[in-house]
Amino acid sequence: QVTLVESGGGLVQAGGSLRLSCAASGRAADVWDMGWFRQVVGEERAFVAAISRTGRYTYYADSVKGRFTISRDTAKNTVALQMTSLKPDDTAVYYCAATLSDSYRSAYDYAYWGQGTQVTVSS
Repeated sequence: QVTLVESGGGLVQAGGSLRLSCAASGRAADVWDMGWFRQVVGEERAFVAAISRTGRYTYYADSVKGRFTISRDTAKNTVALQMTSLKPDDTAVYYCAATLSDSYRSAYDYAYWGQGTQVTVSS
């Protein structure tokens, strides 16, 4: 069992920045690849970014590339998502997730999920 807890969401104006954090604990929390997804009411959960176990490899959705940065602190078992140049379209509930799968873009590949944190970007 792996427990994930997100923090850092909130309300920000367009063009602003937010930093989300995800703390992982439990069974071998350091061996999982980690991802961030977001979901708007009525839509499917969408891939945002992912990072490999060691932090060497990162992947991004085209919609956030160049604006968001995913990172992890392996010693603390935390994963962060630094979001800059935020747009109203970035408004969603953001989820942290853990996977052992070789693929990372589908929510179905992730075994554990956090409770989510709301990000609202006003225009």
